[in-house]
Amino acid sequence: MSQKQSSIVIDPLICSGKPHIAGTRLTVELLQAQLATGWSRKNILETYPYLTEEQVDEALGYRIA
Repeated sequence: MSQKQSSIVIDPLICSGKPHIAGTRLTVELLQAQLATGWSRKNILETYPYLTEEQVDEALGYRIA
């Protein structure tokens, strides 16, 4: 049984090393802040149509240390 690979990555050369969605420069912090200020998942997906629902869910559930 294989384990699903995370779409959240950390690379010190991208987004100042902040956790972000792989292949983008969208940080987890930004997506979480948008949700906290009243954005819905639908708003996020409409604004960033290249993201999947799974990527958004993973970012919103990610715990930033």
